[in-house]
Amino acid sequence: MNRREFSQRLCGIALSAVFAKMAVAQQQTHDTRGKQHSRPEKPEEIGMLIYPGMTALDLIGPQQVFGYLGNVRVELVAKTKDPVRSDTGITIQPSKTFTDCADPLDILFIGGGSDGTVALMTDSETLDFLSRLGKTAKLVTSVCTGSMVLGAAGLLRGYRATSHWSVRDILPQLGAELVVNRVVQDRNRITAGGITAGIDFGLRVAAELRGEDYARFLTLALEYDPQPPYGSGTPEKATPAVKKISHSAFDPLHTAFRDAALEARKKWVS
Repeated sequence: MNRREFSQRLCGIALSAVFAKMAVAQQQTHDTRGKQHSRPEKPEEIGMLIYPGMTALDLIGPQQVFGYLGNVRVELVAKTKDPVRSDTGITIQPSKTFTDCADPLDILFIGGGSDGTVALMTDSETLDFLSRLGKTAKLVTSVCTGSMVLGAAGLLRGYRATSHWSVRDILPQLGAELVVNRVVQDRNRITAGGITAGIDFGLRVAAELRGEDYARFLTLALEYDPQPPYGSGTPEKATPAVKKISHSAFDPLHTAFRDAALEARKKWVS
């Protein structure tokens, strides 16, 4: 091990110790809402579904936050143990398969993507897995177009939810009530908007599990203080020229998601 590798490992150990110390100190606290939070006696189980063509940042943002919660076990769940390739070529190794992921989970999570996510909306094996785990999970959650897959599995019927701006208007076809917000919580369902909203989502979950004060600590630890240089991160803020380009790029994907939603609904009544 060279000096650089040693320094990096030492820094990682030190940072982990900071989060562990904070988690212990927070063993019995009240957040700013007066809600009491107790550190669980056994590790909380978090199952994060991964699949070919997924958007890596949908997963990595929340996973980074979850990893700092203390006393949690985060599993990356896929159909098989084969490496999963994201939409931009990042390869991720699953830690569990559908068959060895037992319920109940404390958190069931799925991120989004484009073509790979569309395919998942009519994949019976995946939808059955989500339906099974979703019935008993304490929190059923998603980032970006992952909510479209939750909807296809029937897990958003009667719930308020959101998704990536390009397809969120399809959610009512899947039985959900669309809410245009970066993070939407309705009872034990938490859904988030597109891609970068995954960190906002992770912090919301952190507040649910560990209290708002701990979520604020994580916000500082992550130095999460977004200052977008161009300010066109929502359709409402984008210029007409940018919106025109975006619609031409996303319209085919919108059609694919709409068709997949219609196909998923057929299975509900068959």
